Amino acid sequence: MRLGLELASDAGVPSGRVGVLTHYAAVDSQLRLSLDLISSLPGSDLRAVFGPQHGFYGQTQDNMIEWEGQDSGDCAGVPLHSLYGRVRKPTPEMLKDLDVLFVDLQDVGSRYYTYVYTMALSMRACAEAGIPVVVLDRPNPLGLDVAEGAILDPDYSSFVGMYPIPARHGLTIGEEARLFAALDGIPRPQVVTMKGWNGHAGWPKEIPWVPPSPNMPTPDTALVYPGMCLLEGTNISEGRGTTRPFEIFGAPWVDSKRLADELNGSLWLEGARLRPHEFIPTFGKHSGQLCRGAQLHVTDPVGFRPYRAGLGILAALWRFEGSAWKEPPYEYEYGKMPIDILTGGSRVREAVEAQSPAALERLATTDMDAWSGTVSEHLLYEREAGELRG
Repeated sequence: MRLGLELASDAGVPSGRVGVLTHYAAVDSQLRLSLDLISSLPGSDLRAVFGPQHGFYGQTQDNMIEWEGQDSGDCAGVPLHSLYGRVRKPTPEMLKDLDVLFVDLQDVGSRYYTYVYTMALSMRACAEAGIPVVVLDRPNPLGLDVAEGAILDPDYSSFVGMYPIPARHGLTIGEEARLFAALDGIPRPQVVTMKGWNGHAGWPKEIPWVPPSPNMPTPDTALVYPGMCLLEGTNISEGRGTTRPFEIFGAPWVDSKRLADELNGSLWLEGARLRPHEFIPTFGKHSGQLCRGAQLHVTDPVGFRPYRAGLGILAALWRFEGSAWKEPPYEYEYGKMPIDILTGGSRVREAVEAQSPAALERLATTDMDAWSGTVSEHLLYEREAGELRG
């Protein structure tokens, strides 16, 4: 199995004055940093580095914690620009000396993960400046065969969902780049595809997992993230401040046993089980307080549907007195409810409040006719069933 990064030298990529949108988690199979390998391509003259949310080095925590660019040994004195915070789209000044922008970022397969929108805004800026973009493709740790969740309503577009895609989209970052370019009406980027990757078998053993953000420590975290990230839109701890964020969750007022008894064996938790658990977060929600909840254990990664599980857990937690929605701001959105921009509309919130399992089950699934029609021409890899499925 070889990454796009490892095939770039043979892919006919442009050379000259190079900018790179990347981060510390973009490594090859030998743990060599993408930035070093791109800057050593024949004819490359590294002029600028751009980093996404959490900082180039993954040094900052969750939402709306900003970082500033700085020179460092890794960047060899080349300007390092933050694309998270006040500036999320590269300015003409940042791009003025570039002949090409390379993108090498590790995505996790969920609509809310902001790195792909940093890529999208960078592609828009490069299109305006006439600069070609090259995306070095990487695996989606959730695989390529399944999509989950309603397609985002464009009225709820935000930095945790800029395009009408499902919560779990089943695309690689290279396929997303092609789709976003088409939706924006800008030139399609060159994508250096992977070779030998089985997109149906989880995270490839040949590639080391480097946490792409501070609370994404393992591929197991990525597997539950499409559903458990929804807790960010509530006053329930999603496990930040523990060693298993998004797998562990709860709050001081939750009855752990009742929660697990209600959900274990249900259709919401097919392929998984809840184990009652207590924890004290070291930071984040309810820091320093005893929280009661559960750890989500995936028993069948193929059959498990994380978004559906997240909706079932969210509805069950809502029945405990004390549970509430988080108020704005959230990810630079100051008007709409955080749960609404996460779920791509108001319907999940309304269904949870109405305690409507039928409505939630509908919202757990993707309109596959609409989604396949939107994305089919942008796919780069074979799917197990020949196409994406719900």
